Amino acid sequence: MTSQRYSGILLHPTSLPGAHGSGDLGSAAFHFVDWLAAAKQSLWQVLPLGGVGPGNSPYMSPSAFAGNELLIDLVQLRDSGWLTEADLNRPCNFSDDRVNYPEVKTFRLAQLRLAAARFFADTREDSHQTFLSFCLSQKSWLEDYALFMALDSQYGGDGKVWQDWPTPLAQRQAQALHEAQIVLADECNFWKFCQWCFSKQWLALKEYANSKSIEIVGDMPIFVSPHSADVWANQILFDLDEQGRPRVVAGVPPDYFSADGQRWGNPLYNWPAHEKEAYRWWIERMKSTLALCDVVRIDHFRGFESYWEIPADSATAINGLWKSGPGMALFNALNNAIDKPKGHQRLRIIAEDLGTITPEVTALRDAFKLPGMRILHFAFDGHSDNWYLPHNFESNTVVYTGTHDNDTSQGWWQSLDEHQRNYIRRYLGISGESIHWDLIRAASASVAALSIIPLQDILGLDSHSRMNQPGQAEGYWEWRFTWQQVAAWHAEQLAELTQLHGRLPQLQTSPSDEA
Repeated sequence: MTSQRYSGILLHPTSLPGAHGSGDLGSAAFHFVDWLAAAKQSLWQVLPLGGVGPGNSPYMSPSAFAGNELLIDLVQLRDSGWLTEADLNRPCNFSDDRVNYPEVKTFRLAQLRLAAARFFADTREDSHQTFLSFCLSQKSWLEDYALFMALDSQYGGDGKVWQDWPTPLAQRQAQALHEAQIVLADECNFWKFCQWCFSKQWLALKEYANSKSIEIVGDMPIFVSPHSADVWANQILFDLDEQGRPRVVAGVPPDYFSADGQRWGNPLYNWPAHEKEAYRWWIERMKSTLALCDVVRIDHFRGFESYWEIPADSATAINGLWKSGPGMALFNALNNAIDKPKGHQRLRIIAEDLGTITPEVTALRDAFKLPGMRILHFAFDGHSDNWYLPHNFESNTVVYTGTHDNDTSQGWWQSLDEHQRNYIRRYLGISGESIHWDLIRAASASVAALSIIPLQDILGLDSHSRMNQPGQAEGYWEWRFTWQQVAAWHAEQLAELTQLHGRLPQLQTSPSDEA
């Protein structure tokens, strides 16, 4: 357990300002790191860094290993000589406050294809050598990912998934794969080029953040997309029928967010197959994630103890049942196989332990001394024993006003009735005129070792700036801010709270240093 106290901001890079339709890994990202440093923050939490899937969700990526090519900064590609100023200035229907994904995908992928063509035509040996070295170092997943994306470009569309491809390719027959790799070599190289660019840019940004004593909190979804290179390339590791389609799918029973539960649709794991290969795929996945961040938030941690299994033909999550997960065996395997950072005895993991939590889930989390999560929006039901009230916190905890799935604090406050608001006023001793700062102050002052606040709450934004609403397939993951919304006093006030509550950055220690 950490003996230090830290604070940080939750913001996905797509929400950053920028000229090309969505936030990326360019100058605005570095400027945001400078802002975090000015605000005396130690952590930058992001959402999953993989490509977006259905509904533009980063939790439905086509790969658990690949980065989101839409995050690649095109200006850096121009500076490398692979794009021109005219390429970057082509007219598009972009918005400063929302990501127009169809426009962004069309524009950015077109520029990436131009850049890739010029890169492969470039005779400079040094850049080609670093590209080849990257491909070799990431071969264990990159070859399958690039071929998956190339095949999807050829056989996808109109709602088709990999199970709809020609049978020899869907079933990964060796001769069919060999022929496809030859025919689609240029397309495969394009996707490898994108991953190389993403990796270079992201690691440079991470290095810059670390140089400012700011660590990256990444996010690893427990499940993967059914239409992904992961499922296609590792079919034995998932609970699939003879055609490769999920027999059962993931979700959660009725909860705070939905009376029908949530039917996510991800394929569930064939855990005996994972155990048989000593959890190799999970070990490689965790290593890959830790290469991109300093701390990993594991989404839906409770699914490792037991998970909600829904028949694939069920329209809702109501008719599911709980099934046992791998539990301690998986985390023992991860802990034993992966090197820890200097000064750490355990992997640096935050357990997203929201939802239906049992003593068994808590025991699994505590066995590895993982901090759980407390959400202030869930706290005020009028019962003093509510798990999310600050007086019930323990120090090995991460407190949030809300997560990416919650409304903003302003939007949440507006949704409450006067009775609920009065209870919150009495509990916090506030007027409620600036509820977002009231909650930020409560989180910062709490005993929770880590306090992480969505940027929307720092800026006091309403429901229009909500990042996601569980169960809603369209219209989310689009929010962006502009620098015009950020005033000097935002960083000053946050820095003041950080200092008052003992959360200033520590140059020689870090958020998971153990006492």
